Amino acid sequence: MFTGLVETVGRIAEIRNEPPGRRFQIEASSICEGVQIGDSIAINGCCLTVIEINGSVLGFEAGSETLSRTNLGQLGQDSPVNLERSLAVGDRLGGHYVTGHVDSLATLKERREDPPWAHLFFSVPENLASQIASKGSVAVDGVSLTVVDAGKDFFSVALIPHTLDQTTLGRLAVGDCVNLETDVLAKYVQRSMESMRPEAPSPQFSKPEAPN
Repeated sequence: MFTGLVETVGRIAEIRNEPPGRRFQIEASSICEGVQIGDSIAINGCCLTVIEINGSVLGFEAGSETLSRTNLGQLGQDSPVNLERSLAVGDRLGGHYVTGHVDSLATLKERREDPPWAHLFFSVPENLASQIASKGSVAVDGVSLTVVDAGKDFFSVALIPHTLDQTTLGRLAVGDCVNLETDVLAKYVQRSMESMRPEAPSPQFSKPEAPN
């Protein structure tokens, strides 16, 4: 479990193809202290397990499912990534509950500069749009954000200078893909509402008449 408060922007030092997945070596000097093998770290909002520690470089493995459903499969050497260690019991929750399970990719379709702020508009699959509400929470590349506007296939956010400077979101350009995780509470609300819908009646079949 995470909060969506990015601790640092790391750098991909090396990518190794290890079919059917890949191994990522990530330079993460400022968060390495105390990290152990088996710990969970959110990389652009995607929860991965630390499998190797070499000084300030942490090693992770990502399978084919992760590579195809997140933007980790699009990253190359030296790509910047948002990093956050998992939430410890008793820590302050400054963002919102983020599971690190990416729902889908979203695409930046418009960026409006309002220096030193920026307003970003993302297209989103319609099946997830009902889980995103104005003034609600959403995680974009692991960053906890408050939704400004939400439509049937898009949402927008307003980024403060700190977020633009201290996360990868400040580098986004139109057409870039980001990892999207909707609020876990919205998922359960939607599921509960779906379960309360009346079920369609079962089709009735007439019994065939016996032959004469």
